[in-house]
Amino acid sequence: MIKQRTATIANNAGGVMTDEVGVITGDLTLVTELDEDGAVLLRVQYLEADEWYTVTRGVCVLSDPADLDAVHQLAVGLLDRGEG
Repeated sequence: MIKQRTATIANNAGGVMTDEVGVITGDLTLVTELDEDGAVLLRVQYLEADEWYTVTRGVCVLSDPADLDAVHQLAVGLLDRGEG
């Protein structure tokens, strides 16, 4: 089972680099997903869009699944850049 955390962020100060389409900016949904093996994946989408994009280098492995919340909050803190 995959666990996930979701947040709405705004990134207009340089954007978020993605593997699929390069940099995206604006109002975004950020999801931090944890799979059964402890692998974490960060993905973003334009707010209310259908397509998801993988955050470049947005992967890691957790030794403790309880750390998902901390990783998500860290990602939000790094990527939520509003107007700069």
